[in-house]
Amino acid sequence: MELGLDMLSLLFGVALVAGFIDAIAGGGGLLTIPALLATGMPPAVALGTNKLQACGGSFSASLYFLRQKAVNLRQIWLLILMTFVGASLGTLLVQNIDVNALKAILPFLILLIAIYFLFSPSISDSDRKQRLSYPLFAFTAAVGIGFYDGVFGPATGSFLTLAFLLLLGFNLTKSVAHAKVLNFTSNIASLLFFALGGDILWKVGLVMMIGQIIGGTLGAKMAISKGKQIIRPLIVTMSLIMVGKMLIDQGYFS
Repeated sequence: MELGLDMLSLLFGVALVAGFIDAIAGGGGLLTIPALLATGMPPAVALGTNKLQACGGSFSASLYFLRQKAVNLRQIWLLILMTFVGASLGTLLVQNIDVNALKAILPFLILLIAIYFLFSPSISDSDRKQRLSYPLFAFTAAVGIGFYDGVFGPATGSFLTLAFLLLLGFNLTKSVAHAKVLNFTSNIASLLFFALGGDILWKVGLVMMIGQIIGGTLGAKMAISKGKQIIRPLIVTMSLIMVGKMLIDQGYFS
């Protein structure tokens, strides 16, 4: 499947905006997946190509957070490993499990995230009390959310951010930074299996990846400089948009 320069330019722009949003709040797939499907490519190829381009944004944002010393890889190596394991299992098993029940309840779970970020007075730029050890977090939240990303995916960044906030007591900016590193890990795991299945348009994905790298870097810089001032409202906004889209897709407003 060959796309013209005009369509590639449009997809590049969509990926840039999505990378910026993803680095701060997640939800960039709301832009990129429909854009890829609009080109006429099969759904499996659109999902595989989306994973390729998403790796660019999550990698560039993660790299920026690492350079700013917002993330210590030695401290979270087990979290990274278990996220990779979870995402790999999810991607392998997605063909053999029924995700319809998950699709039905997911909008309401994301709505709870939006409500929490909107009304919780405890979200701040200061660390709080840690509720779980790193190993326990790795074998519960990290592997579980990684598995979810391999199976389905929407709002993975928001789920990870909330987990770091509530369970490890990280401040908001630090939670977003660590969430992005684990999100990159789950993206890589899923990408490997999509690549093995041949479900990727490499030219399209690489063009979009460049846009994601630019957008992801800009978004990460904004998250570091603005902190709670931009992260909180953007997470709420993207969560509500995701809820609305999912409810519309499920026919609630038809």
